[in-house]
Amino acid sequence: MDFNVKKLASDAGVFFTRAVQYTEEKLGQAEKTELDAHLENLIARADCTKNWTDKIFRQTEVLLQPNPSARIEEFFYEKLDRKIPSRITNAELLGQYMQDAAKDFGPGTPYGSTLITVGEYQKRLGGAEREFLQTSAINFLTPLRNFLEGDWKTISKERRLLENRRLDLDVCKARLKKAKLAEAKAANDARHRAHGHRARDEFSVTLERTITRTIMPKIYFLSSILIRAAVNELNKFLKRK
Repeated sequence: MDFNVKKLASDAGVFFTRAVQYTEEKLGQAEKTELDAHLENLIARADCTKNWTDKIFRQTEVLLQPNPSARIEEFFYEKLDRKIPSRITNAELLGQYMQDAAKDFGPGTPYGSTLITVGEYQKRLGGAEREFLQTSAINFLTPLRNFLEGDWKTISKERRLLENRRLDLDVCKARLKKAKLAEAKAANDARHRAHGHRARDEFSVTLERTITRTIMPKIYFLSSILIRAAVNELNKFLKRK
């Protein structure tokens, strides 16, 4: 249980960092690693192929089976992996009606014999239509469905994985950039501190030298001159007395 909680927390953290990176990229606040131009072209072609294939597939279904209820029923049969029951076509149904009517009118009557002949050909047309629908569904719709439900799902999965890895890469690059800036700032601060310490030491040394080697000797020298002058003046005054 602990492992699952930790994994869940880790996955949530990864999702959050990816979301932040994606949002900052959209706002122009983060750098984005650009994909190879050839790959970008392939992705654009895949999107175009998927969109048009989906439209062609849907419209072909409408053409082959205009009845929405029948299409929904066939969809459920496919999802349940059950054989779709064979339906009589409208042309076949019309031909059957003509032959049934001919029996009532009598096959020996002109109307009845005509209905028998036309009804037979109408049923043949309906059978050809049903065969055409079945053949089209197998030979035309099946490859399109395989692409949409198989190949496209694989492409989409790989694209999501690639995008996630790209976001992870850019998150790491952003963190590395911030770390380098922080490291450079710390190094710069350390350099300034070192310069400050050196300047302070040099000032202290210069101050001590100035006091002990320049100012104090000069003061002592001046003081000695003044003292000697004062003594001389005092001696002269005493001699006059």
